[in-house]
Amino acid sequence: MNSISWQFPPDLIETSLQRVLPLPEKGVEPERARLQHAMRSAVFNGGKRLRFHLLLEAAFVASRAQNVELDLSGVLPAACAIELIHAYSLVHDDLPAMDDADTRRGKPSCHVEFGEATAILVGDALLTLAFEAMTQVPPDRSTPALRAMSILARAAGECGMVGGQMIDIAWSNEKENGGVIAAPKSGEELLQMHALKTGALIRAACEAGGVLGAGDVKAIESLARYGAQLGRAFQLKDDLLDVEGDPEIMGKSATDVANDKITAPAFFGIEATRRLTFEARDAALSSLEYFGAEADALRQLAHFVAEREK
Repeated sequence: MNSISWQFPPDLIETSLQRVLPLPEKGVEPERARLQHAMRSAVFNGGKRLRFHLLLEAAFVASRAQNVELDLSGVLPAACAIELIHAYSLVHDDLPAMDDADTRRGKPSCHVEFGEATAILVGDALLTLAFEAMTQVPPDRSTPALRAMSILARAAGECGMVGGQMIDIAWSNEKENGGVIAAPKSGEELLQMHALKTGALIRAACEAGGVLGAGDVKAIESLARYGAQLGRAFQLKDDLLDVEGDPEIMGKSATDVANDKITAPAFFGIEATRRLTFEARDAALSSLEYFGAEADALRQLAHFVAEREK
């Protein structure tokens, strides 16, 4: 990620998130202070900020294609929101009832450090804070902000990330599937689960960025297609790393394999999964043909996602 020529510096991202995340106030109840500390720990734990970068870059690309100046005051709240949604999803993914992961990015996962009940509340608080953050836009930016909020909400909920997670759980846990052990019936069914669980939020970052950058219909559709293919490449590569990756480099254990989850290498085989990953990368790159050099960071990101080691 450090080799990608982002249009916006990382400190802009961190500063923006610092403004959104609550600091324990003087006199606040110790229990709430602990919750706020756990929320900050879940967000500021060394993540790549992929979705934040994506939303900013998509907004920049869309605005340049329209030859308009990008108003960051109307974009940063949504970028913060998608990062908070992603952080909440990881906290809940790591819970014992889900992936039961003890580490995240080389550190104790939230429920290990703060307790399971606190981790559940951290996820709840981050999700609600995300949509509060999205309302903090100038009045003249409220219409595109509302449209972006709808895109993110749909991608985060039952029609997207949560729905995909439910399918994933049902395939590996008969208690969550009415006592029936289920499995994907085809490769396309597995890829559709990926599109919901992982791809929906990545696509939403690109689509919402296009909206907030005042892109035209073609720009927004191109960015959405790019995000969908990038999300596919990301999850396929994640599945490969779960088999081939070094836990020391990745900062987490291979929980999908340990939990008998159905991954792409288990379904397609390692070589076919690698091929599908590069096909998704190439499709993502093709989706950017509408744009010129302003989209080079997105092109670099597609290569990074398919070729990364963690």
